[in-house]
Amino acid sequence: MALKQISSNKCFGGFQKVFEHDSVELKCKMKFAIYLPPKAETEKCPALYWLSGLTCTEQNFITKSGFHRAASEHGLVVIAPDTSPRGCNIKGEDESWDFGTGAGFYVNATEDPWKTNYRMYSYVTEESVSAFAPICNPVLSSWGKKAFSGYLGTDESKWKAYDATHLVKSYSGSHLDILIDQGKDDEFLLDGQLLPDNFIAACTEKKIPVVFRLQEGYDHNYYFIATFITDHIRHHAKYLNA
Repeated sequence: MALKQISSNKCFGGFQKVFEHDSVELKCKMKFAIYLPPKAETEKCPALYWLSGLTCTEQNFITKSGFHRAASEHGLVVIAPDTSPRGCNIKGEDESWDFGTGAGFYVNATEDPWKTNYRMYSYVTEESVSAFAPICNPVLSSWGKKAFSGYLGTDESKWKAYDATHLVKSYSGSHLDILIDQGKDDEFLLDGQLLPDNFIAACTEKKIPVVFRLQEGYDHNYYFIATFITDHIRHHAKYLNA
């Protein structure tokens, strides 16, 4: 895979870079951001993937979250891919903010006309074990229903493979230590889109440890993320650097 460097900026002793490449999975040009801490100049460093939400590109997290200081201190490479294919000339891809461009939902689409390009699950190979205001049970949220029916079809049993609450119910892998921060004043929490209680209940039933922090006064934006991002970097670093 040939990489074309789009930008490189020194930050906390390391470098914040953006690259463009031709994606085999998505059959289009894609950009991703990568932060290389100072430690990466002399040795291998563990990598942490940040998966942004609806409407975002690779730019939102790297310009708004303030993660660089903690990543530099803990010696973590941080990779932020885009959230969907772009410029695929699919009818309807730019008609709504919560489906199509900027809203790939990290699934491998099985329905026409999306299945050729919208293969974000295969494109992104790492899974996070911390989250900010995640859509915890998308098969029951209107966002999830819209996206999954469009990308995966009407068979709801296929949707569960991309639903964290259902995945946790059948999880039998290695130890998980999950951290979730959620703004108490998040409009999408109040609107029933995120459904964290369902995920917490599933984790409790499976005896999977989850720390859920409901943060008073915070809503659904990068000011909220910037406030608590250092805690999440530390959370991952204690395992990645073990």
